[in-house]
Amino acid sequence: MSSDPNPDQGWYFNTKTNQVEHLERGRSIDLLGPYPDEATARRALDIAKERTRQADAEDAKWSGD
Repeated sequence: MSSDPNPDQGWYFNTKTNQVEHLERGRSIDLLGPYPDEATARRALDIAKERTRQADAEDAKWSGD
């Protein structure tokens, strides 16, 4: 966990542990976020899936698929 004396106040979802973290956090490579609150951080995987779906749709429009 981080020992930063001034951690940011965001909420994160740890993809390795599947836990929401705040203040004390795991390695940044394992984190999604920051999110404004715990409830939003709990939805991190759904948010990431939706953003990926939207980006894929935009790519398909651009490439003519």
